[in-house]
Amino acid sequence: MDAALDMDAVRDDILLSTLPNIVFDGWSLQALRDGAQMAGYDTATMHRAFPGGVPELAEHFGAWTDRRMLAELDKHPLDEMRVGEKIALAIRTHFEVLEPHMEAKRRLLAYLAMPQNLGMGLTMLYRTVDAMWFAAGDTATDFNHYTKRATLAAVLSSATFYWLDDRSEGHAETWAFVDRRLGDVMSMGKAMSAMGRAGRLLSHLPSPARFARQVRQRAGAAPVDTASAHMAENI
Repeated sequence: MDAALDMDAVRDDILLSTLPNIVFDGWSLQALRDGAQMAGYDTATMHRAFPGGVPELAEHFGAWTDRRMLAELDKHPLDEMRVGEKIALAIRTHFEVLEPHMEAKRRLLAYLAMPQNLGMGLTMLYRTVDAMWFAAGDTATDFNHYTKRATLAAVLSSATFYWLDDRSEGHAETWAFVDRRLGDVMSMGKAMSAMGRAGRLLSHLPSPARFARQVRQRAGAAPVDTASAHMAENI
């Protein structure tokens, strides 16, 4: 193996070759091994790229998605947009990046709903919404920093369920759903006092236990349009 090998590029190569295998083998060591082989890397290189195995691969998928999202957002005139427009665009871009890997994302939700992976799932969710707020130009360093991310985490979580089973043309129903949820959040924020705002915004973050239970119940089930919509509205 070349000592000068760019391990970031290797991780990306292995990830992209592994994602199609996840549809059949789930987030498993077998899928990772096959992906590394398909990408042209030996087992030693695979272990060097992902010494933590499948959990590290899953985290890299989240980081890769965030990087791609930010790169796509840079192509837009964000300075000319309002904050709400930037956040809506960030959510849409996030899903557009994931579009070719929708089934791998569906399997990832089931994987992250396992009790031992709940913490990792919440960390990945936080990193994604933090990247979105960063792209939107948020510079808050007080408690408002956390309430913004808690609120966006709730919106993104519910939108993810909706998007996974949305069969509308161009995912038009998902974008409308996101606009409604963001509109509700913005209206709620304007109406609340400074003290009340923090508590009520945090209350909209999905319960990890309920989130895990719902994902496990749906794992392996056939997609149903109304089921996702109802679940999303209730998170």
